[in-house]
Amino acid sequence: MAKKALKRAGGVVLVAAVFACAGFAYALTRSPVFAGENYEFSAGASSSAEIVHTDNPALYKLFHAVAGESARYEGDVSEELLARFQARILFIENVCGIVNYYCYSPVLSGGVALGGEVVNLHIAVGECMTAAGTPVIFGGF
Repeated sequence: MAKKALKRAGGVVLVAAVFACAGFAYALTRSPVFAGENYEFSAGASSSAEIVHTDNPALYKLFHAVAGESARYEGDVSEELLARFQARILFIENVCGIVNYYCYSPVLSGGVALGGEVVNLHIAVGECMTAAGTPVIFGGF
């Protein structure tokens, strides 16, 4: 009888361990893409989607579906972001003193079609700040 109870307890522990590992793996897939300040999430795939600002992006992303995310950085960190995401610049736009790099990164998934290209990383560099978003920066810079 004790052997049977011990075997059953071992099975319960094994199932609990599998669920814990699955939960940990899920949490890893939900970690924020960027490490910058003023984190934002897009709740939809269009430019009219709700933009959610959060101080705790890891917790928010763990419990909510997001279509895009962006963050802000002090200074020009475009080169670091391009290197970190192994991104290839597809095209560049200059608008009102802000340089916009539309890129493709093999590290990031998804993307949107812009100018006949699939863009999944958007970097905007202003006078004293950089914004980065995937697939693009929604809500302005």
